[in-house]
Amino acid sequence: MLATLSRLRSPRLLSPEIFLGYILGQEVRSKKVSLLSHSLPVSAAVWQKVTAGSRDVSSSCSLCAKVRGQPKKRELSEKKLTRCFVDHRRVKLMAGSGGRGVSSFHSEPRKEWGGPDGGNGGDGGSIIMKADKFVKSLAQVVPIYKGEDGQPGGSKNCYGKNGSSYYISVPVGTVVKEEGEALADLSEHGQEYLAVFGGIGGKGNRFFLSNENRAPMTATRGMLGQERVLQLELRTMAHAGLVGFPNAGKSSLLRAISNARPAVAAYPFTTLNPHVGIVNYRDHEQVAVADIPGIIRGAHLNRGLGISFLRHIERCRFLLYVLDLSSPEPWTQLVHLRYELDQYEPGLSLRPQVIIANKMDLPEAREKLETLKSHVSQRVIPVSALTGQNTEELILHLRELYDGYLQGEGSGEEKPKRW
Repeated sequence: MLATLSRLRSPRLLSPEIFLGYILGQEVRSKKVSLLSHSLPVSAAVWQKVTAGSRDVSSSCSLCAKVRGQPKKRELSEKKLTRCFVDHRRVKLMAGSGGRGVSSFHSEPRKEWGGPDGGNGGDGGSIIMKADKFVKSLAQVVPIYKGEDGQPGGSKNCYGKNGSSYYISVPVGTVVKEEGEALADLSEHGQEYLAVFGGIGGKGNRFFLSNENRAPMTATRGMLGQERVLQLELRTMAHAGLVGFPNAGKSSLLRAISNARPAVAAYPFTTLNPHVGIVNYRDHEQVAVADIPGIIRGAHLNRGLGISFLRHIERCRFLLYVLDLSSPEPWTQLVHLRYELDQYEPGLSLRPQVIIANKMDLPEAREKLETLKSHVSQRVIPVSALTGQNTEELILHLRELYDGYLQGEGSGEEKPKRW
């Protein structure tokens, strides 16, 4: 009896620190543990540590607790991608390889001469570029694309599955080049260009069956897919283009006549990427106007970003020269602009055009307007993009140029698509 009682141990009392730590480790629902402070003799330092640590305790069970992991990176929407405008890409395309052929023979009871039944491999998937009017930039185009490989053949004359073709969506107006040579011009919605071909599948031993060779053992591997490195250039598809020197007020003018909202600031080169605005008319007709970034002298020599800016003017059907009347001699700007356009592409400055005298709200603009009209023979429309003065005349004349182009009075090319 005494031996049994000696084996029994008295219960060990836990210290207040260990007891409170055990309660907090079980994630109690209530964060208030003030009752424990009255029942247990806890020091002030220990209680301060406990109350400070209770803020990080979840009030629910571990299954319902909020997971505090790193947030997943969401994909950019098309609206945000247009802010990151990309008009040039260099991509490497690798089509899928063909599947290998199989060497096998038919095996069946009481049929010892079944013969070869190896099937051919599937063809590799090709890569196709497709113009999509809902895509506004080349920002979604990644540097490398790999097509799907074809599946290998099987016995019983089973052919392998062909690799699926991969489609790359590009904006309308994308030019595909290889080593500087243009290969395709995707200027219409839904237009496709087969960039790289998939490899042909290998042949099974059934393919090599002949009267001379009744039991062929030969099977070939599939061909590798085609590989190319292409350059994609986006040329803005717009009916009219605003052409002018930096800080001439092109972005402000586009905001005044269309629904576009490009950035406007009191320093040159505010616009670094082209912006396209739509001018709506009462008969539901729409005219696209592009805000081309400012052109400097020597742009045709690729000074600054001249070539990347000038290529967006190639697709414009008519030009809107925006002159800054706050400059000392605004008529000289027109001479320099036409020179830069002709040096980049001969005859580019001869397209249907109109001269816009901007910043008419300034007091010295009236005198310079009369001098400007005496130096040019084209129509001059005085406007003020800041106050919206005389923008109605510009919108009406823009419609006249558009209707004249539709009737064939412009350059004589195909009529543009109605947007």
